[in-house]
Amino acid sequence: MDFNLFMYCTIGRRAELEAGMAGTKPELYQRMLSEIAEYATYADQAGYGGFGHPEHHLQIEGFEIANDPTLMSMWLGKHTESLRVITCGFVSTAHNPLRTAEAIATMDHMLGGRFGVGIVRGYQARWVDNFRIRPDLQAVGPWNKNSEQDTLNREYFEEFVEIVVKALTHETFSHQGKFWTFPPEGFVNPHPHSVYADYGRGVAQDMRVSEVGIAPRPLQSPHPQLYGGFTASMTTAKFWAQYAGRPIVLAEDLDFCKTIWSVYRDEAAKHGHDIAPGDEAGWGGLMICAETDEEAQAQFADVKWFWDKWPEQFGQGMPKLLVGSPDSLAREIEAAANAVPINECFLLIPQGLHTRDQIMRSLELFGTKVLPKFSG
Repeated sequence: MDFNLFMYCTIGRRAELEAGMAGTKPELYQRMLSEIAEYATYADQAGYGGFGHPEHHLQIEGFEIANDPTLMSMWLGKHTESLRVITCGFVSTAHNPLRTAEAIATMDHMLGGRFGVGIVRGYQARWVDNFRIRPDLQAVGPWNKNSEQDTLNREYFEEFVEIVVKALTHETFSHQGKFWTFPPEGFVNPHPHSVYADYGRGVAQDMRVSEVGIAPRPLQSPHPQLYGGFTASMTTAKFWAQYAGRPIVLAEDLDFCKTIWSVYRDEAAKHGHDIAPGDEAGWGGLMICAETDEEAQAQFADVKWFWDKWPEQFGQGMPKLLVGSPDSLAREIEAAANAVPINECFLLIPQGLHTRDQIMRSLELFGTKVLPKFSG
């Protein structure tokens, strides 16, 4: 079992966040980068499998200051040698799919084939509505679930993923859909250029462009592992199954997990994917590892405050809690692995909220006393 860390890119401790406008303080951002570098370096050496982060912008409050998905990935990559870097992920409503595919392939090369990538729909309206690629798209959440806005966002997301995968798996391609047409219909390059026709593909001698392609091609074949954000619905799991993308399910309810795994496996088979047991989805939860259960629970207080103030108000319930001593966490993970096969476990850590020493001790305890029980 691979254990992947995941962080929100929180810039400060509780008191610093409560003081307001923490995201605008350069000294806090510098400290955050330094701490993340140390956590990633240790995780790389200790045998953790990966390290992930989201994409969120305009975070003047500093609760989730992840920003450009490729930049934080490069920061993680700079401080690691074998750890998989997982951007989870590109928010479809804020990106051009062709440019996203190019960024994914480029990152895959720059990280030496250790890139994993998620693509998500976007739920934080303040920044999504400022960054959105089309004026008719909006962020989605409990406030507009099953509405026309929700349906349009999902249709756009599904076409976005289709284009990204096409671009990653074909040297050249064309696409004509509801939201995007590549290349633009009837497009003719406005000036003659012999290289396009002589050494490329998709451009005729008369400069009519019929297909486009990205460069470079991904280093991993056919492309980096795709992930499906934090998944809590059968619809999303079934969607990712057609691409062998791996949903991340941070769920307490193991019966729900069994259903997700089964539905995913059946749907993937319809699309010709032979999914190895354990590759149906990633499982995990919010992780704090301390010497005793009581110490871990005490450290959870600031995380509970953070969750009530931030994710909960976007409609996100508390994930599975992996909060306790090494023995307690090992039992929890073993119980989950006995219920459903798990090849990847995602551990959401309270980076930023907890001190450098607290996070390092948690990673060390887990890395030395829990991780070895599930390796080999």
